[in-house]
Amino acid sequence: MPAYVVFLRAVNIAPRWVKMALLREVLTAEGFGEVETYIQSGNVRVTSSLRSARKVGRHLEDVLETAFGFTIPCIVRTPAELAAVAAYADSLDDPLGGATQRRYVTFFTEPVPKDRAEELAAWNVRGERLRANGSEIYWWLDKSTHEARMSNAVLERGGLVATTRDLKVVRALAERWT
Repeated sequence: MPAYVVFLRAVNIAPRWVKMALLREVLTAEGFGEVETYIQSGNVRVTSSLRSARKVGRHLEDVLETAFGFTIPCIVRTPAELAAVAAYADSLDDPLGGATQRRYVTFFTEPVPKDRAEELAAWNVRGERLRANGSEIYWWLDKSTHEARMSNAVLERGGLVATTRDLKVVRALAERWT
């Protein structure tokens, strides 16, 4: 069965609590195989007889809403796609000239539209830079996310659905699940 890496959007932020042990039980009971989670921020690996990431995501969203009582957008990648994201991130030069303290990857459900990608690539706030590639945005910050003007809410303007992970987590998942 094909494997999928799933990023749950906005879980374990009050009041949207999802215990990872319960999540694994729910997904296993619903027929997903080899269910694993990594840390508490909604990173999940499953196998499924469904043959497309889109179908897996829709099915997971239905299952999770029934189980937890609220909508949880699911952003799905194959292990190979996740490995490519990590490798691409590591291949990029630091646009902050070595001042980067934090790096993130934002995963979108769909490819970022060209006009939105260009707008984000032109983001020119001191200590913050972005780069779009396909269905991901790569961030560089020389400050904490709490100090940054960029946020997931800004990235989702125009109806986009996304979730952000620290690049260290993305690398760890790529090593663990590919």
